Amino acid sequence: MQIPRIFFPGILAVDQQLQLEQDAANHIGNVLRLREGHPLVLFNGDGNEYPATLHKVERRAVWVQIDAKLQINCESPFAIHLGQGISKGDRMDFVLQKSVELGVTEITPLITERCVVRLDEQRWQKKHQQWQKIIQSACEQCGRNVLPVLHPVMPLAPWLQQSTNQLRLTLDPRADKRMADLSKPDNGVRLLIGPEGGLSEQEVYLTEQGGFQSVLLGPRVLRTETAALTAIANLQGRFGDL
Repeated sequence: MQIPRIFFPGILAVDQQLQLEQDAANHIGNVLRLREGHPLVLFNGDGNEYPATLHKVERRAVWVQIDAKLQINCESPFAIHLGQGISKGDRMDFVLQKSVELGVTEITPLITERCVVRLDEQRWQKKHQQWQKIIQSACEQCGRNVLPVLHPVMPLAPWLQQSTNQLRLTLDPRADKRMADLSKPDNGVRLLIGPEGGLSEQEVYLTEQGGFQSVLLGPRVLRTETAALTAIANLQGRFGDL
């Protein structure tokens, strides 16, 4: 029997009855067509999950009863902050979804010189909301009870200047050092991935001035979405929990 996992952006407590948000209610009642008494699991990002039961299902509203609180931790012990150059189409959505499944802890969408997506502030805010929903859905699917932090969209230069104790890495097919040569960093990694077309020469210079090391994944040039996910999987395989 399928037990759906639902993100709920609010306080959860045992014996609480609550009404699901509209999108979740539509998914439960009209897509999955579940009825009263069916089990489900709620989570709100506090690190716990809350087994629950469908209490009432109507056409446009669903109420649930929370039955228990469980501490279930499937977070990676290795912290990765992904700085992803914004790419066009569904590539950015794909990177966000899969990087969550692979265990990243923070994500910052970055505007770079070769970024082809140009929006005003209001549309960036809408895009941020869309990406947040993708992250929530990915957590529902993969079993994470802590949502990775999605930072606001920002230009590359100020992101490079942020203070961090993490090892700073950027992928570069011309780099001399291989990712396989890295030793485990104490505080995780801040990983920079350029957009389609890569980083400009000026941006590469800025990364070097910001303390970023250029590393090589392999002999082939990878697309931006392939590079991000391959690098994250590589780091998690060596230092994390894959």
